Amino acid sequence: MAAPDKEVGAQRACCTVEALVSVDERGQLVLPKSIRNRANLRGGDKLALSTIEREGAVCCIVLTKAADLAPAVRASLGPLADYLGSDNAPRKEMGK
Repeated sequence: MAAPDKEVGAQRACCTVEALVSVDERGQLVLPKSIRNRANLRGGDKLALSTIEREGAVCCIVLTKAADLAPAVRASLGPLADYLGSDNAPRKEMGK
């Protein structure tokens, strides 16, 4: 198990290696039942697959429940969307 991240104010979550899984010849993998239960994953749930690259190659694959991803994106991009919809945002006239 990995050591927790440095504490800043409240304790932060950290990443741990929970299990090793194999990819079969069709490219499928099985998430262990214990992880599915802890993540409250059920058959038919959607997962967003994100990658992290280092030196041009994928080094990390992250699965996020799609239902949890949308609010996080909205929270991150909401202020930008609000700004772009405001009178303070720069405008470019059509055709120029």
